[in-house]
Amino acid sequence: MKRRKPDHLGGYKTILVLTILLICQSAYPQFNFRYGRKQESTSFRLVKNLVIVEVFINQKGPFNFVLDTGVGLFLITEPKLVESLPSVQPRTVKINGIGEGDEITALIYPTARIELGNSIIGDMPVAILKDDPFNLSSFLGMPIHGLIGYELFQSFIVRINYSTKSVTYYAHETAYIPRKGFKIPISIEDRKPYVELMAELSPGKKEKVKLIIDTGAGHPLSMETKSGIPYPPPKTHIAANLGVGLSGLISGFISRIPKLELGRFHLENVICAFPDYSNVAAKITNISRNGNLGNNVLKRFNVVFDYQRETMYLRPNYMFREPFEHDMSGMEITTEGENYEAIIVSRVEPGSAAEKCGLKKGDRILSVNFKEVQSLGIDEINTLFRSKEDRTIVLEVIPTNTEDHKFFVLTLKRRI
Repeated sequence: MKRRKPDHLGGYKTILVLTILLICQSAYPQFNFRYGRKQESTSFRLVKNLVIVEVFINQKGPFNFVLDTGVGLFLITEPKLVESLPSVQPRTVKINGIGEGDEITALIYPTARIELGNSIIGDMPVAILKDDPFNLSSFLGMPIHGLIGYELFQSFIVRINYSTKSVTYYAHETAYIPRKGFKIPISIEDRKPYVELMAELSPGKKEKVKLIIDTGAGHPLSMETKSGIPYPPPKTHIAANLGVGLSGLISGFISRIPKLELGRFHLENVICAFPDYSNVAAKITNISRNGNLGNNVLKRFNVVFDYQRETMYLRPNYMFREPFEHDMSGMEITTEGENYEAIIVSRVEPGSAAEKCGLKKGDRILSVNFKEVQSLGIDEINTLFRSKEDRTIVLEVIPTNTEDHKFFVLTLKRRI
């Protein structure tokens, strides 16, 4: 397959459509505690609304993995990590994905030893992609080696504390119940969690929607299809590249919906993606769902997942009342270089603030408000780009195909 380097990974990382036949075992593999432990806490990094945890594979690492409820198999996206896997002949399989492309090739190893923290360990099958379709390392500005999901969440009760950036894993027999969390029923289908919520998709019109809970998606919400018919975006919307799936780019629209209700909690004026039907919904046939609930909603709570009891607990944190904002610069940036030190403009939207000030695709950003980009990082720069309408930002740039340094004055404008 010809490799696609997306212009925009955005906050949208779709769920993986992985055939259950990839796992040739009748019983699901489990993580366990060593040393008689009943719980373990580890820290994580929250980068572009994705939870990044450290993982060891066969005593090698640490490697950076996205903690992803939307993936049903331990998945390595960095082909070089094949050196950490057993010296056995792997099976070669084809994986169907979401996006504007064909299926891709993966190697399946029957078992590898996976460790987290000081006491979590498990032996399980591993899929490793021969090509990395996500390019998450460039997107996040740090090495990303894969995705870890179902095996971890079904082995423990898992509490994600976005306030302290820590994950705590509890043995099921502890029956851990948060003291102040609000209980919401979920269902586990095809190794992924789903929830039914009330959404007001247009003023005064509420409906119940079934959403996959996807900590591996950085966006707030995505609405895909209702009974096989794609959701039309609201009147006010912008075209966008929503992200990348296993098979390539995902196009669609970004807009807002009036309200999303999670039990007793109401979120208003929520940013919502409306992906192209042929990219996403038309490729999902095994689960009836309406869309995808991402980490830009979940991070506003401290969340407990109890897959065994099909329950989720939510407790609002300090981010709960933060308004939902989309990029106001009108450009997308990515990183390049061995250490992801270069910040490159990868896309400029027509008519946007970035285009009006003269920025172009391929420009290299050296400093933002006179601070070198290496001291800021891509996540902090993107946060600044969606911070406040009419904010003025001074960018030092080397324009594409030149060696000159120029300064551009970018004035942020809200697009939706």
